Amino acid sequence: MDSDAIRLTDLSHGGGCGCKIAPALLSEILSTLPRPTDDALMVGAEDSDDAAVYRIDDRQALVATTDFFMPIVDDPFDFGRIAAVNALSDVYAVGGRPVLALAVVGMPIDTLPVDVIRRILEGGQAACRTAGVPVAGGHSIDAPEPIYGLAAVGLVDPRHVKRNGDAQAGDILILGKALGVGVLSAALKKEQLDKDGYAEMLATTTQLNDIGMELAEVSGVHAMTDVTGFGLLGHLMEVCRASRLAARLMEAHLPALPTAKRLAKGGLSTGAAARNWASYGTEIDLSAALPAWRKDLLCDPQTSGGLLVSCAPGEAEAVLGLFHERGYGAAAVIGTMVEGSPRITVD
Repeated sequence: MDSDAIRLTDLSHGGGCGCKIAPALLSEILSTLPRPTDDALMVGAEDSDDAAVYRIDDRQALVATTDFFMPIVDDPFDFGRIAAVNALSDVYAVGGRPVLALAVVGMPIDTLPVDVIRRILEGGQAACRTAGVPVAGGHSIDAPEPIYGLAAVGLVDPRHVKRNGDAQAGDILILGKALGVGVLSAALKKEQLDKDGYAEMLATTTQLNDIGMELAEVSGVHAMTDVTGFGLLGHLMEVCRASRLAARLMEAHLPALPTAKRLAKGGLSTGAAARNWASYGTEIDLSAALPAWRKDLLCDPQTSGGLLVSCAPGEAEAVLGLFHERGYGAAAVIGTMVEGSPRITVD
């Protein structure tokens, strides 16, 4: 098959973090599994956090995570870059510094030419080089759909670990990247995404969340997570549940990618957004005036989405300034954490 004629997104039933198992179903699957009892395990799966953290001593803890998915774009090099940046984000989201990665590779070897598979891996390696992380090996299988990602290992000072469950009432919520990646990926799959829209999508999905390492050292930053396949509402609900608090969002302040906003307003949405809403919609209070397309953006599955930070009010200006200084131009204050049972109100 001619490499130039291959559309990677035609070879999979889903793409990017939209491939995730629905949050409600995942919770059901995991509900009866035993939890580890090792005292050195600082962060495990109990609160749906971004990565596991294992204390080595008083100065070092090991961070471990894995993330992989099917193509979100057709260009193999871009697919590799996006998948690698997305995987490393989970290390940054707990405040860690990634130090090593292993490639996770599943490819339909009778369908994809060797040069296409090689370009996917080269894209992943390029992203890891930018992050200063060697890809030291990995594992590959012959699979019916193309799959690529990383198992990533990092280090963090145990005193600076950021969990999703340490938010405090009164905290300010800051989102590091604009929403809408899911809408753009759906448009691409339907061949409705123009050159400018693709550039928007690539710029945000290949931007490393390495600011997480700096934010981890800010004492007023209480909790962090990254916004990926469950959408902003889904990952904020994880923060609410883990912190035993409620949240209020200022919907008008939410940053959205310009092309995604235009397409969503025109009626383009994703099946994953509807699936996400079906999983947690009963825990969300929406303004009656909120248009359906804006609700869909709140649930839109983000691939390599931004960090969501819960910080003390006195630190909010400095944290937002740091985001902007480091090149996250869309970063914005989007709401607050408040006393109450886990729930989100969207004003």
